[in-house]
This record gives sequence, structure tokens and C-alpha cells, in this order.
Amino acid sequence: MTWHASLELDYTLSAGRTVAHHRHQGPLRILQSLYPEGDAVCHNVLVHPPGGLVGGDTLDIRATVATGAHALVTTPGATRFYRSLGELAVQRAHMQLAAGARLEWLPLEALCYSGCLAENRLTMNLAAGSEMMGWDVTALGLPNAGLPFVEGTFCQHIELPGVWLERARLNAHDDLLLNHPLGLAGQRCIATLFLVAGSKLDKARRQAALDIARDLLQGHALEASAGATSPDAQVVVLRVLTPVVEPAMDLLKLVWRAWRKALWQLEAPNPRIWSA
Repeated sequence: MTWHASLELDYTLSAGRTVAHHRHQGPLRILQSLYPEGDAVCHNVLVHPPGGLVGGDTLDIRATVATGAHALVTTPGATRFYRSLGELAVQRAHMQLAAGARLEWLPLEALCYSGCLAENRLTMNLAAGSEMMGWDVTALGLPNAGLPFVEGTFCQHIELPGVWLERARLNAHDDLLLNHPLGLAGQRCIATLFLVAGSKLDKARRQAALDIARDLLQGHALEASAGATSPDAQVVVLRVLTPVVEPAMDLLKLVWRAWRKALWQLEAPNPRIWSA
């Protein structure tokens, strides 16, 4: 049995409080809105009760954030792409931000089981004056369980249309890509943290984001396999390669907290679900 599920999230600002309205079809929904930082920032946990995707499953997630609203969306656990018998499993997330809106898209990792045929897409449309922080963490196989990624394909797609596109098609049989020093160099976790804006970032803020990430990398255990760049005046990116998820996620959280404090003047308490 395959699942076709969708979730629409609409965030608006009402009397200083970011309020979430949502509609869903199929097994995809959010839990109760939480306000650990006060009314201005609405935290939501996106839940997919089946726990993973098999061939033929499709998840569609759409979030719209109105002017002045600020939302943070995360997940309670990894998104699992299981072995497929031939059909593609797809997760699509589309974010639409109005001027002055903020969104944090912080799902936990995507786990690609050997034999999966999967695609994970994130598209962001930002109006001038809006900003978004987010990450994508993908792990190929389950090395700690002795289950390497030896069959299947996975496509990762991250896009700010007309500005920035990252697209990787990973095939378990592509030894050159997976193991060559100019490819993944034998690492099996690919992590990307980004700050994107609907208009050009002020030069000082853009440089500050780069400096923060690079300073935190100095002397860090992942210094040799991570780097921060700005491929466009609207984008700052930290990329990380590691053997497993945990060290990559720890680094992304470290930089995210520092960006949030320096660029948005906000502390960054961990969403409660991360420690549940």
C-alpha cells in the first residue's frame, strides 16, 4: 500500500503572535503549536505516522509565512526512505515567504536505506526582505547497523529559484562519486546548512555569517571536511561531509545557534522534541 499525503501550513501574525493554520490529507500533520520563545515565534513538529517512505509514496509539504510572522518547523525523528520494488518515493517541500517573514526549516536527517529509489526536494520562494535558515542532512545506508548503501539511487534537490540550485543524484554503484577524493571521499553523510534571503544580504551581515561559520570550524574535529561559502549575495552555505549523522548534526546546530543570535538577535533553544 502506498501513501499520498499532503500538509499545508499557513503562518500569520496576529497581535504580535505567530499563529499556524493547517490542512492535511493522509498521514501527515503537525502537533500542537508551541511558544518556548514567546508569542513571536511559532514552533511546530511535523509528524508522518508511518515513519518512512516506500516506493510510490509521495509527501507534499507547503508552508506559507505572512509578513512579520516567524515559524520554526522540525520533525521528531529521521525521514526514512526504505527499499523500493521499482517505484520512486518522493518528498517535496515548498516554502513561500512574504516580505518581512522568517522561517526555520530544521527537519532531522533523511536516512537512505540500501535499495531505495527516492527524491527529496526543497524549493524556497522568498519575497524581498524575508529570510530563511534551514538544513538538509542525508545519510546513505546505516553504517552503524552494518547496512551500507550498496543498491539504489537518491536525488537531493535544494532550490531558491533563479538564484541558487543544488542538485545531487547519488547512485550506489557510482564508485567515483561516492569514494573519490573529489566526490564524497568515502563519507556517507552529506549535510548542508543555509541562510537564504529574498533580496541581497547586506554585505556586513553576509560576511558576518561566513565569519561565524568559519570561526567555529577553526580547530573543530570536522574542519577538514566542512566549509562555508556564499555562492550568491542572497545565500550563505555551510557544507559538511562525515561518516555518520551525529557529528554533522552537532556542527550544524552549533552554527545555526550562532547565526540566529548574531543575525536575528535571538537565542536558540533546542526544540523540545529533539531531546524527547
